[in-house]
Amino acid sequence: MTAGFDTWDYVVFIAYAILILGVGLWVSRDKEGHQKNAEDYFLASKSLPWWAIGASLIAANISAEQFIGMSGSGFAIGLAIASYEWMAALTLIIVGKYFLPIFIEKGLYTIPEFVEKRFSTNLKTILAVFWLGLYVFVNLTSVLYLGGLAIETIMGIDMMYAIIGLALFAAAYSLYGCLSAVAWTDVIQVVFLVLGGLVTTYLALNTVSGGEGIMAGFYKVWDAAPEKFHMVLEEFNSDGSANGNYIDLPGIWVLVGGLWVANLYYWGFNQYIIQRTLAAKSLKESQKGILLAAFLKLLIPLIVVIPGIAAYVMVNDPEIMASLGEVGMLNTPSLNQADRAYPWLLQFLPTGLKGVAFAALAAAIVSSLASMLNSTSTIFTMDIYKQYFNKEAGDKKTVNVGRLTAAVALLIAVLVAPLLDGLDQAFQYIQEYTGLVSPGILAVFLLGLFWKKTTNKAAIWGAILSIPVALVLKVLPKHVEPFEWLAPWMHQMGLTTLLSMAIIMILSNIETKGADDPKGIPLTKGLFKTTPLFNVGSFVVMIILAVLYAIFW
Repeated sequence: MTAGFDTWDYVVFIAYAILILGVGLWVSRDKEGHQKNAEDYFLASKSLPWWAIGASLIAANISAEQFIGMSGSGFAIGLAIASYEWMAALTLIIVGKYFLPIFIEKGLYTIPEFVEKRFSTNLKTILAVFWLGLYVFVNLTSVLYLGGLAIETIMGIDMMYAIIGLALFAAAYSLYGCLSAVAWTDVIQVVFLVLGGLVTTYLALNTVSGGEGIMAGFYKVWDAAPEKFHMVLEEFNSDGSANGNYIDLPGIWVLVGGLWVANLYYWGFNQYIIQRTLAAKSLKESQKGILLAAFLKLLIPLIVVIPGIAAYVMVNDPEIMASLGEVGMLNTPSLNQADRAYPWLLQFLPTGLKGVAFAALAAAIVSSLASMLNSTSTIFTMDIYKQYFNKEAGDKKTVNVGRLTAAVALLIAVLVAPLLDGLDQAFQYIQEYTGLVSPGILAVFLLGLFWKKTTNKAAIWGAILSIPVALVLKVLPKHVEPFEWLAPWMHQMGLTTLLSMAIIMILSNIETKGADDPKGIPLTKGLFKTTPLFNVGSFVVMIILAVLYAIFW
């Protein structure tokens, strides 16, 4: 057992890199006699089948923040962090049934484009700026930082060089290519992601059981750390002391409160996620892809949370640590450095499999980077450049501006990412600071979609005021005793959403005196009609979720 890569690990990883780059560049090539246009570049020519959509949704979603950040939270908190994944499965069903029909009917390129059609260009621009800032300074930077941390831990490469390498890899096919390159390579990435993740889970559980297999390992982990297998955390421990993890996952409120804000915003109104569904051949094809993604989400905690819990048991078992030798002492995770759990586990994989598992991690990182870059360029090009700088821009100019935008965004993220060094449980950091922006956006979209009285001016004020409201609610519990109950940031996020919606509804009623807004969306029962396959699949997902929560409550 040795740390670092051996020859075969490099062979496996290089073969993976060549495969991804080859497929990405092949898919991106211009067909003879056809100049790549905006629909080709940003929406994959509206040609994606359901299985590519489902795979691409998961590949775009699962990144270093899950493999490293969520494993770190599994190490520190336990299975409760899996609520993000399991509730996402239910959220995807809601998005597929109630949001997608409206988006696809309107033939959207971008989510801000919906805002323009429903409200105004001014509000579209405000939200586009929100998104660009979020993608560049939170999403891209955190994914690059966590990826750099993994490479530094596993291979000993300086973090800055690792970050630059990941950025160049993602840029190599996503800037030249288009959404097609991203989506079709995502299909390959998901295979590596799932298989590599399962290999790591197997290794961790098998090591815990002393070679007796994964089931024996799972039961041993459960017996050794039963407190890590509660989905709903209590505010106080059995001895009456405060549960420090409650601040991040506040008990039953995770299921009925702020986590719905995070999930509905992320899966329903997040450009780099929803863009895949907009590129479908049809609404039915898109909904089948959503259903596939929902089933895959049920599996994700097995490959990103369980390894973190297993690492916690290993680190706290002197016999296991002794059996790991000197390698076990390298970059050992702790409650203060929980994000080292997953990279630490990868050190123990046999030669060859280490390359496969690292390829899975790289697949998760690179696919998410490519997705974020494509969506950043789409929003800037379609919603800002064409709107304010060159309304007559042709397809060639539009595509080139998209590539330049992605390159600039990536460069900024590379420069900012190292500043996150020392951050622990990065997954929670990403959720918390996305939560400053997402409530206002969610309020605007939910009311814009389903409440015909919502006006443009009210939506603008609701979106703008949501930021100071979120900041006040973040500071209030620390300084005003009666508001201590607001300390969990999920509570802050949920209350910010409700207050933003209240602002929009009050101002809308004042402006229209209770009448419908002229741009209100007419909703018919037939618009939300879904196929028997989608209905049955959704029912199965809900049954599985109910069983999982009943077992691990």
